[in-house]
Amino acid sequence: MREFSTPLSMEIPATGNLTDVVVAHARNAADDVMFSRPGDTGWEDVTAAQFLSEVSAVAKGLIAAGIEPGDRVALISKTRYEWTLFDYAIWFAGAVTVPIYETSAADQISWILKDSGARAVVAESPAHLARIAEVRDGLDQLNHVWSITDNAVTVLMRLGEDVSDDDLEKRRTTATPLDLATLIYTSGTTGQPKGCMLTHGNFMFELGVAVDELEELFGDGSATLLFLPLAHVFARIIQVGAVQAGTRLGHSADIKNLLADLQDFQPTFILAVPRVFEKVFNTAAQKATADGKGAIFARAAECAIAYSRGLDGPRGRASLAVRAQHAVFDRLVYGKLRAALGGRCVHAVSGGAPLGDRLGHFYRGIGLTVLEGYGLTETTGALTVNVIEATKIGTVGRPIPGTSVRVADDGELLFRGGQVFAGYWANEGATAEALERDGWFHTGDVGEVDDEGFVRITGRKKEILVTAGGKNVAPAPLEDRIRAHPLVSQCIVVGDRQPFIAALVTIDPESFPAWAEANQKRGTIAELVDDPDLRAEIDAAVEEANRTVSRAESIRKFTILPRDWTEEDGQLTPSLKLKRNVVMRECKDEIAELYLP
Repeated sequence: MREFSTPLSMEIPATGNLTDVVVAHARNAADDVMFSRPGDTGWEDVTAAQFLSEVSAVAKGLIAAGIEPGDRVALISKTRYEWTLFDYAIWFAGAVTVPIYETSAADQISWILKDSGARAVVAESPAHLARIAEVRDGLDQLNHVWSITDNAVTVLMRLGEDVSDDDLEKRRTTATPLDLATLIYTSGTTGQPKGCMLTHGNFMFELGVAVDELEELFGDGSATLLFLPLAHVFARIIQVGAVQAGTRLGHSADIKNLLADLQDFQPTFILAVPRVFEKVFNTAAQKATADGKGAIFARAAECAIAYSRGLDGPRGRASLAVRAQHAVFDRLVYGKLRAALGGRCVHAVSGGAPLGDRLGHFYRGIGLTVLEGYGLTETTGALTVNVIEATKIGTVGRPIPGTSVRVADDGELLFRGGQVFAGYWANEGATAEALERDGWFHTGDVGEVDDEGFVRITGRKKEILVTAGGKNVAPAPLEDRIRAHPLVSQCIVVGDRQPFIAALVTIDPESFPAWAEANQKRGTIAELVDDPDLRAEIDAAVEEANRTVSRAESIRKFTILPRDWTEEDGQLTPSLKLKRNVVMRECKDEIAELYLP
């Protein structure tokens, strides 16, 4: 059993709550810009004093509406400035924020509102209001529904005009580090979501340590543009961290406008899940191919990877030949990729799933260091992270200060630290299973810890496949490799209790048209799933993945499916994780055919 601990390097506050920093910023640096939000003439700045004023006014409205300390207030909206405004206003009112993914169906909304006992919900749009209205009859504790697009901010500000500053201050200072700040429902790949109870102290520990560790990200002049859903703990922790550090924060709700927003906002760092980094790389490769520059891009990519690998070598730099090529490609290729992110972005944070060695080296090689970390909703975000001074690509970094990791006898990763949640809401059985058996949080992930404390994730404990021959196979590394191909959208590796490993693959609908045109193909993905050239492309991706494993673990057969898996159709979670049990159930016939004689 291997164990590694990183000592706590700073003192974590034992009093107060997450609202204190908003008050402190307004008092000590009233004119500093904390946010930029879309306006009629572009991005409009919001100062520390202005943010405190707006948050206070909305919080007074919540108090006037009857929201009491500890009440749960749900928030369902795309990523936008008002999301952050309401989050802090709920905390100023002494209440608890319950985020709901804006893509959630009516039944999912009903479950979270009912399970949390939410007294109020702030929804963004008429579509969200319609879903809430559909299930409203069964929600006896829900007293208020406000809509952002129907001027919820103004309505609440007017409602709270008679609440005094003293009354607000009493309410704002009610919560302690031990009190609940938010209930985040895990999107889950099986069963109903569970509410993770995260306290003010969990956030204060996590961010007190993480902001200090990642000072290059949150330093003077830093800025970041959030485009991931704030219902996910990953985006949420960056939101709270930016507010704490005084990092200028922006929001981008529409992925279609993301590139334009990035160029206007000019962030110094961004955060994304690995699928986003995969898509950026694949889109650039496809565009280069369509422009007749595919070979140049391929050489540039290999050069970037070689350049980055050289930084980890014994000399700490690439060879002279690689550096010379790198300088040329920096002008021809890499500079354009950096410009697409606004021109100032030099760091990125990746989480939610393994990024993979190849992409990690590619991005560092083009001048965008991706700091990969690891954590769960239950751990308030990061448990481990790579930092500028200590990065090992292919790992998720070392435990952050004050955190310990242990590898159990069966390979499961266990953690201890002040960011570990208080348990599952109204679910003692699940809490006991996760926390109380031995005092360590059981992640359900399988991994390893090297001699320097760097953690590597190798798969999910419950997703280990055992072939008929008794070979244990972790599907995630194979799936990650195959998804790295520009034409691949999703992949699931199967073979539990079967004679060999196989895979189902879906094609990326955005990359497919360019490939079809370049290869003079006519027809849809569904019409070309058996096309020899398309199968040859996927076969090359499979062979690339197979080179990383033994023959007993390698993929022997694969099937290309006629349509992609999506969140809308229920095969992906909102954080773009594959719902393995759903796919296995829906594709049972296709899987069975893989094993026909």
